[in-house]
Amino acid sequence: MKNALLLINPKQSPTFALDLNEKQEMTDLDTLYKIYSQCGYTVTTDSRHCPAGSLFFALKGDTFDGNAFAAKALEAGCAYAVVDNPEIVPTGDTRYLLTDNSLLTLQALARHHRRRLGTRMLGITGTNGKTTTKELIAAVLQQRYRLLYTEGNLNNAIGVPLTLLRLRPEHELAVVEMGASHPGDIRELVEIAEPDMGLITNVGKAHLEGFGSFEGVMRTKGELYDFLRTRPDAFIFLHADNPYLRKMAEGLPCVTYGSEEGTYVRGQMTACSPFLTFVWQKDGQSLANTVSTRLIGSYNLPNALAAVAVGRYFEVDEDAIDRALEAYTPQNNRSQLMRTADNTLIIDAYNANPTSMMAALDNFRQMETAHKVAILGDMRELGKDSAGEHQKIVDYLGKCGFERVILVGSQFAATRHTYETYADAPALIEALKLEKPVGKTVLIKGSNGIRLSTIIPYL
Repeated sequence: MKNALLLINPKQSPTFALDLNEKQEMTDLDTLYKIYSQCGYTVTTDSRHCPAGSLFFALKGDTFDGNAFAAKALEAGCAYAVVDNPEIVPTGDTRYLLTDNSLLTLQALARHHRRRLGTRMLGITGTNGKTTTKELIAAVLQQRYRLLYTEGNLNNAIGVPLTLLRLRPEHELAVVEMGASHPGDIRELVEIAEPDMGLITNVGKAHLEGFGSFEGVMRTKGELYDFLRTRPDAFIFLHADNPYLRKMAEGLPCVTYGSEEGTYVRGQMTACSPFLTFVWQKDGQSLANTVSTRLIGSYNLPNALAAVAVGRYFEVDEDAIDRALEAYTPQNNRSQLMRTADNTLIIDAYNANPTSMMAALDNFRQMETAHKVAILGDMRELGKDSAGEHQKIVDYLGKCGFERVILVGSQFAATRHTYETYADAPALIEALKLEKPVGKTVLIKGSNGIRLSTIIPYL
């Protein structure tokens, strides 16, 4: 990532004035950092949320240009606005900081801040489970440490720097989630965050439209490992049961977790109907800890073991680890159990790809409950592989023996099957208004864009 260039107006107040001609470029981030510190180390990119005295960054999107809202942000309480359109800067208004690219400036400031504090940082990525794993690790580490971690899924080129800019001197550790949908995305994020440690939850078939192939997924996720190979004393937490991750991790120091003897943390599932229960023990221990979680799905076992491994490495007390994992409750339609007046819902409608869809179906198939109904929505962003991957899911459904299957979306509609099909979520809602299932256990799984979460009130 290249350094962004900050352009300082020579008519600024003396505090920030530099001996520069108008619009002359300078690369000294210390000047911007001083402004950031005087703004209480508080930044915003949303003109609707402007804490008093904060620093506003005017970012661009597909349908908006933050430069158009800079004046509004200043009126709402921001002390300064970083903009990259000179046409909107009023003559003599020293609250505007002109840069060649507001996003690159945000990223450069975040990296500068991260370097100043030097907080030990764990970077997390993966095809599935990275947000849940991040949340579990955070729950465990907070038992002992003052921790900064990614809020929600702010894991992209904007979210990562915003997370870093929330770092404070009191934070002892940081956990930063990193997402990707195209080659190079993880490389960009690690060059901003500069993690000391890494964890890839898994690699699977997702965003194939952007990555081009499963191999492209592996290369992109592996950009985290590539970065760590260049850092002294860097290491990774490795799911040793995953052959793809083992191969990708060759040559890196590893703290391992999994089901086999010899791993740093070893664990086995003991129950999963509906909640995951597992036992774990640290290498060399004879007694195993039993943890009864509120997580749905055996596929969450590696996520929980990752949290155990990170916790034990950082010397979190074993009982505290167990308490943290047992208290964690999934939110935001991720492996979430909900009991309504009429049905039991297993809600996993935040995202879907062939790997996570198959895992959810396999877990639902093995669950010991009667009257199973599967409501599945299209898996987005699969490109040329979409038709084949949707057909594989439909073919597998024939082996599951569910009482009822409902498919939502054009991709599932185009497959060969005899199941109920609806064009979209509103069409299914109309059907549910006429005839609601009662006494069923319902799996709801699909990409967020299909909006299956909207059907929940009708079940």
